[in-house]
Amino acid sequence: MLHTVFIAIICVLIGVILKKTNGEKEKHETKNKPVSRPWVDEDLKDGTDHPVEEEEVDEEWQGLDENVAHVPFFVERYSEAEMIKRSQAFYELLNKRRSVRFLSDEPVPREVIDNVIRTAGTSPSGAHTEPWTFVVVQDPDVKHKIREIVEEEEEINYKKRMGDKWVNDLKRLRTNWIKEYLDTAPYLILIFKQVYGRLPNGKKKTHYYNEISVSIACGILLAALQNAGLYTVTTTPLNCGPHLRALLRRPANEKLLLLLPVGYPKRDATVPVLTRKPLEDIMVVV
Repeated sequence: MLHTVFIAIICVLIGVILKKTNGEKEKHETKNKPVSRPWVDEDLKDGTDHPVEEEEVDEEWQGLDENVAHVPFFVERYSEAEMIKRSQAFYELLNKRRSVRFLSDEPVPREVIDNVIRTAGTSPSGAHTEPWTFVVVQDPDVKHKIREIVEEEEEINYKKRMGDKWVNDLKRLRTNWIKEYLDTAPYLILIFKQVYGRLPNGKKKTHYYNEISVSIACGILLAALQNAGLYTVTTTPLNCGPHLRALLRRPANEKLLLLLPVGYPKRDATVPVLTRKPLEDIMVVV
């Protein structure tokens, strides 16, 4: 009898130990499991996530002359009153910017598009590497192929990848995977970041802070479009980058960062009633 009880006690203790061990293992695995972030496009990772192979980098020369000439810098200086006036006027202009999803097919002068992209190209960049490519699409067939690629992936995003919380957050904006503006907008501008460049000797050229540099250029482009009286909606087509890159025959060192349909709003276009945070909520003075 005592022998049977002893065996039973041993079995219980073994069960408790195994349960505790498995629990700690599951806890450890859960702790180390990477956080799911479905809104992060793997194709958009910054170049810092993909270090350039050391043996292919030319450490001695990155394409800039060793002694870049420096010249005196003269600019017009405004009075304080004029500065306040100009800064207020520019704020009022940019405060009218809205994301417009209902774009007209009315033609836009090509010269305007050239000028706004020239403006974006004035952006600062890490070590003046200018790691951006702006692909302007106006051909209706190519625009439609882009729409097909985007809508196919976006339907999967909305139904499977994004999750209920994200989809519900977007409901108030009345947006879904149907992207009619990709057909109707007279121009699509696809902004690619170059994660590295190429030197004349064929070796890779490091593009420092490439994603930050291109993001700044995108901001300047949005301001230039607003200044020209054109509208857009910033779109980041999740998981579409490789397909769009192949369609547009862009090289492997370019990753799609942003897609902008550009044009005039339709006469019956609507936008959601949204408010922007006041200055005291976005600025801290130390």
